[in-house]
Amino acid sequence: MRRLIKIALIALGIRAFLRWRKRRREAQATPAVADPSDPADELRRKLAESREDDAVETPAPPEAVADRRADVHEQGRAALDEMKPSDKS
Repeated sequence: MRRLIKIALIALGIRAFLRWRKRRREAQATPAVADPSDPADELRRKLAESREDDAVETPAPPEAVADRRADVHEQGRAALDEMKPSDKS
């Protein structure tokens, strides 16, 4: 009985392997043709256009970054001062 089960499992495995190999060969032989109205292609095109628009923008000068950093630190200190309990009772 065990021998029959082994033979059946081996036959099923060989059959699955041959099907897999056949599908793989067919996929390689016929390359997939992209649908011209494919929404993914349209999204890729829009993304490429938006990236081109972003690349045109010039970065902020270093002085502006330092000024913004100072403003953020000042706001943080002000928030800390507001959180501290006042000793004026």
